[in-house]
Amino acid sequence: MNPSSSDIVIVGGAAIGSATAYFLKAALGYAGTVTVVERDPTYALSSTTLSAASIRQQFSTPENIRMSLFGLEMLRNLKDRFGPAADIGFHEGGYLLLATQAGRAILEQNWQVQKAEGTEIELLDPEALGKEFPWLSVESIAAGAYGRRGEGWFDAHSLLDLLRKAAREAGAVYVKDEVVGIEHDGGRVEAVRLKSGGRIACGALVDAAGPQGGDVAAMAGLVLPVEPRKRSVFVVRCKTPLPRMPLLVEPGGIYIRPEGEVYICGGAEDERGEQRADGDFEVNYSLFEEAVWPALATQVPALEELKLVRAWAGHYEYNTLDQNAVIGPHPAMPNFYFANGFSGHGLQQSPAAGRAIAELITAGRFQTLDLSVFGYQRVIDNKPVFELNVI
Repeated sequence: MNPSSSDIVIVGGAAIGSATAYFLKAALGYAGTVTVVERDPTYALSSTTLSAASIRQQFSTPENIRMSLFGLEMLRNLKDRFGPAADIGFHEGGYLLLATQAGRAILEQNWQVQKAEGTEIELLDPEALGKEFPWLSVESIAAGAYGRRGEGWFDAHSLLDLLRKAAREAGAVYVKDEVVGIEHDGGRVEAVRLKSGGRIACGALVDAAGPQGGDVAAMAGLVLPVEPRKRSVFVVRCKTPLPRMPLLVEPGGIYIRPEGEVYICGGAEDERGEQRADGDFEVNYSLFEEAVWPALATQVPALEELKLVRAWAGHYEYNTLDQNAVIGPHPAMPNFYFANGFSGHGLQQSPAAGRAIAELITAGRFQTLDLSVFGYQRVIDNKPVFELNVI
């Protein structure tokens, strides 16, 4: 039976929502009631479980780097938080971002920011790249930023399971339902209405609805520039070994990384012509044939003979303002909290985002990381915080 009231209602129970519930109840010991409303507890179409499940510090915004470093610390010390059996298959295989001469200055500028934040990113010239990765073509490459440590990939399902289980054990209640309305009055959220016909009165609401975050905000009369955008992921096989391949991003933004005996790749979407992807999970195979495969074969000649094994499509929670997160309360509705718009880096930043929202609720301010740069006021002021390293 669903609760009729809750101190905190979290809309969305994937990585961001479950991380928020975990930090509220398990890590910070919040004494109030926390209810997580999730419409699909199988997470079959969740951005979390359909993502490429990786983590990096190669951002251009210091706060994004700090959020990723917080997530890295958590991934490296899962057993301390979740017990000796905790394992998400975290593989620190690294990221390698490549640039031509035209993009070298930005790559180096970003690297300087990353270095100042204490990351272990190395800037390599073409000769060093060729020695490190003999299978890589460096003919048109001017430089590469390589995260030898601290970057890699992991199992998204396993991380989500750890967060959900720990949150539940600490007292968070998970409700299988869908929020279809938000009651608000006098600049405050009062309750959520559920598709089942139920109603949960609440002291505060956290919008962690992923690609539907903008739709949830609209129920409270708020504008949030977040919508679902489709991303196709392709699984390929290469008969030629590519030893020690990191997650490789070629200069045009197309990526590939190992996944056991196969590789996953993608990243060719043209954001300028994109539309909302409500309910659209059809793989765009033409992207693979026309963009992904040619770009990868140019960068890694052995991939000319790759074989497409399978593919899937998922949704980014795409922030149309600046492709960065919106974190914190709405200025005119202070008990409505945003945790939205991560635009492809939400899974890796879910620990930091969950901790940040939990601190705002329990302490009224950021304590671990100051993420005020991602506050909602920039949406009102139309002052984007552009992230130059969007993958």
